[in-house]
Amino acid sequence: MAELGEFGVIERINRGRTQSSAVTIGPGDDAAVLAAPDQRVVVTTDMLVAGRHFRLDWSSPRDIGRKAIAQNGADVAAMGARPSGYVVALGCPGDTALAVVDGLAAGMWAEAERSGAGIVGGDLVQSPQLVISVTALGDLGGRPPVLRSGARAGDIVAVAGRLGWSAAGMAALESAATGLDEFIELHRAPQPPYAAGISAATAGATAMSDVSDGLLADLGHIAVASGVAIDIARAAVRDERVEAAARSLDIDPDVLALSGGEDHALVATFPGGVALPGGWRAIGAVTAVGADTAPAVTVDGHEWTHGSGWQSFSG
Repeated sequence: MAELGEFGVIERINRGRTQSSAVTIGPGDDAAVLAAPDQRVVVTTDMLVAGRHFRLDWSSPRDIGRKAIAQNGADVAAMGARPSGYVVALGCPGDTALAVVDGLAAGMWAEAERSGAGIVGGDLVQSPQLVISVTALGDLGGRPPVLRSGARAGDIVAVAGRLGWSAAGMAALESAATGLDEFIELHRAPQPPYAAGISAATAGATAMSDVSDGLLADLGHIAVASGVAIDIARAAVRDERVEAAARSLDIDPDVLALSGGEDHALVATFPGGVALPGGWRAIGAVTAVGADTAPAVTVDGHEWTHGSGWQSFSG
């Protein structure tokens, strides 16, 4: 990195890339310009720090790049929007090999394109450790945003995407287990169902979130914001392949599916009686909060006490 220099690396990252039709002016000026036909722009940002959010001995630079984009694109999709562009800031030591940056860039571009967008700009600085910050922009396409606060009693809770796969993959890496490559790959590079966010919004979803901290934790955010209670059917979230992986890892499969994070699936509430869009499956229901109870999430009618999901300052 130090030998090539900042602008040489930036030119290397952007060389030969093709932007989406939403990009009016791409990298090369002081700022990029994106079309905003909706006259509103969805914005979200996340940061990944080496040793805290990823490990280079577990994941390739390409996987880390894909993950950095995926976790931001999933947040855009959870608002019912289409990703339209990403801005990436990268900090790394001067002795970082160019192959690492090439891998990060390749992964970021691959996932950005999978989401339907491109990388429109960013920043590159020297830092003591590898740090990646991504800002994602999105287009609502004329639809209202789907907030966490819209769930109502009588709604159906549904999910699109996998649950428990990333947590199983992380457990496999921690224990050096073999035969679980698919789970490990989805931990290294999650695959959010981007289109499902738009289909949910179009179908009238009342609330939505991506599953980054764990299903119950993220549903808890919806319950509190909406002032409702949510009950999940344990049988509805079970996945035979996750159960098989859990047996080989000697882990409770329900802990993986209900408390495991980083799948970046989408969970949403829909009015009762509405036909769920393709790719969505019902897993529970929304009920009213009683006079002497607080918003909460339960499993088969009971409090879940086997893990609360990810928290940034939990250790």
